[in-house]
Amino acid sequence: MANSEDLLQTLGDFTSKENWDKFFSIRGSDDSFEWYAEWPQLSHPLLSHLSNLPSLAHASTPQLLIPGCGNSRLSEHLYDAGFRGITNIDFSKVVIGDMLRRNVRQRPHMRWRVMDMTSMQFADGTFDAVIDKGGLDALMEPELGPKLGNQYLSEVKRVLKSGGKYVCLTLAESHVLDILFSKFRIGWKMTVDAIPLESSTKPNLQTFLVIVEKEISTLVHQIISLLNNSSLHCNSKQACGLREALQNENQIRKQYSSSSDILYSLEELQLGAGGELTKLSQGRRLQLTLGGQGISRFSYRAVLLDAEETSDPFTYHCGVFIVPNTRTREWLFYSEEGQWMVVRSSKAARLIMVFLDPSHTNASMDEIQKDLSPLVKQLEPAKNQSDAQIPFLMASDGIKKRNIVHQVTSSLTGPIIVEDVVYENVDNDISRVSSSSDLVFRRLVFERAANLVQSEAILKEEQSPSKLIGDTEKKKTISSSKSRKRGSQRKVGEATNQSAVYHGYLASSYHTGIISGLMLISSYMESMKSSGKMVKAVIVGLGAGLLPMFLHRCIPFMHIEAVELDPVIVDIARGYFNFAEDERLKVHVADGIQFVNDIEVAVSTTTEVSTSPSHSNSHCITSHVEGEGDSKVDIIVIDVDSSDPSLGMTCPAPDFLDESFLKTAKAKLSEQGLFVVNLVSRSQAIKDRVLVRMKEVFSHLFCLQLDEDVNEVHFALNMESCIEDSHFSDAAIKLEQLLMFENPEMHKNVINATGRIRRLK
Repeated sequence: MANSEDLLQTLGDFTSKENWDKFFSIRGSDDSFEWYAEWPQLSHPLLSHLSNLPSLAHASTPQLLIPGCGNSRLSEHLYDAGFRGITNIDFSKVVIGDMLRRNVRQRPHMRWRVMDMTSMQFADGTFDAVIDKGGLDALMEPELGPKLGNQYLSEVKRVLKSGGKYVCLTLAESHVLDILFSKFRIGWKMTVDAIPLESSTKPNLQTFLVIVEKEISTLVHQIISLLNNSSLHCNSKQACGLREALQNENQIRKQYSSSSDILYSLEELQLGAGGELTKLSQGRRLQLTLGGQGISRFSYRAVLLDAEETSDPFTYHCGVFIVPNTRTREWLFYSEEGQWMVVRSSKAARLIMVFLDPSHTNASMDEIQKDLSPLVKQLEPAKNQSDAQIPFLMASDGIKKRNIVHQVTSSLTGPIIVEDVVYENVDNDISRVSSSSDLVFRRLVFERAANLVQSEAILKEEQSPSKLIGDTEKKKTISSSKSRKRGSQRKVGEATNQSAVYHGYLASSYHTGIISGLMLISSYMESMKSSGKMVKAVIVGLGAGLLPMFLHRCIPFMHIEAVELDPVIVDIARGYFNFAEDERLKVHVADGIQFVNDIEVAVSTTTEVSTSPSHSNSHCITSHVEGEGDSKVDIIVIDVDSSDPSLGMTCPAPDFLDESFLKTAKAKLSEQGLFVVNLVSRSQAIKDRVLVRMKEVFSHLFCLQLDEDVNEVHFALNMESCIEDSHFSDAAIKLEQLLMFENPEMHKNVINATGRIRRLK
């Protein structure tokens, strides 16, 4: 035994032909080396499984293959037991020569060939059984194992006849079971047993017998376990590992049988697991993995979708749509409903949606496309008469230049980016805001919803620092934020003394939509202004502070309380978007739902102008008009994103649409108050549910659908009697007179938006 262990040390890499040649040269032709188990223990289980091969039923000689035969006497014992059609292969010329000389006279019908078991030179369906004694285990080296193991098992499947058996003697290590179970999942029956050993031997490791039977079908069978405690002599770790692997695999197989939402391999699909792959099948959706070690540079998760019935002709017979890692959790790509929307817009008869992950980060799109091309080619439906190449599609953000200004990770929000961008195309109306040839936009983006720009503002040159910041407190805020950045290299597009965020224009169309909705209470606002009272607004969700800053500038009789849960966001708004507070504009770091719930208490106990620190956690709505005792607010705006974009609703967070919160918000509004929600969802079903829920609380609902934008702004009025549609034009004129616009384009945008507000029935 010691001598055998010494010899094994000479092998090193079990996949090296040169090492095996050396090993067999040292041992000689008559010194057999048996892996795992001897013939006395193997004979009964092996012969019982080989006794019912299909060829025997037809009185023909079964053809057996022994891959990686080495100098084991296994094939000799099988020959002597009556199986004469045996072919032995090994890539070591030394051992094949030795074995041929040893058996040529005693076993003349036995064949010996020098051959690589991962690339066999046999026709399909040649053998009734492949008997592997440690061959798969030997291939599964840490680096090349998955590649070689995959190639070998593909060859086993190919050379076996229908009804044939793959007999695998293995130590059943987890990395071996992973590939063994997954490779024979569809269209194969599998049984696992333990080779019985003498209890007195007390082995450290036990050999297991895995029998896999080939059947021509796409059925997924449960693995049959013949293991029992009396037959297990292995240590508890090995036994527990095998039982756990069996349980997990059978659970996966159960899901295959009961669910359509399973993850196939390309090989399984080619075997027919998801139906005939070469033919289009309307409405078919299959999830799969592509590539992997030994097949391609990367592995990919993908979804294959055959378009539903359409009257319009398809532009592409087959197309590939690549989803960047930052967008994989978006509802549009994550959900089935969203994926079908992408299919319809792609005009492809079959669309293969490929999801990138962090492992693809350092690869260029050209490298990804080159790696994917041979994989997706195998998924292309037949009868592509034009024989055109499969087009690769990807959502474009239309950005010409991008500079990262600031990056930070918040414990509440996750990774946050402030960036300056120049777009490839800019609307003519926006381009008139600045004389710059390349209009620079400053954007706030959360990685958890990377395609949703949380806030976007125009950077505009200013002649003096006081042009946009009019008081000492604001100057100090800007100065302190600059001091934090002192010493760092200034990036192109970063705000300096010559440029700053321009608060006289709202670049986000949904912000414009929110302003236009004030038309619904313009008569009330007009009466408040004429009586010298302040309109009180609460904005839940600060973002970059652009909406409250704009309202602060254009409605001098409005008092605004902004609420933000994440203090990091408040710091970013101050430091990079020129957000500043004064007696009419305050920000509170607080939970928005709790803040709204506490409004009445806070207002009834606070009558002085708040001078609380900028990071005050107090919930207060302050009355700034002497003698005013009303504890209600006039406007509540909900502008917060959801932390989980996969839910199908990017904005707002679901809690803000719960019936209990909606009722609370209604109770906190003044009699003619306005409740506003920025809703971002591509799912019509979700939009319908939101509408039903809001109707249960508010009697009068309105909506503004923004052009070429997924955002919808929903408005709810608290009053019993409501503005009539015929009075919208007059109400828009009142709003126009109330707002102090600095920019004529902004003026036009808001008034135009009022004409698109519609009552929800």
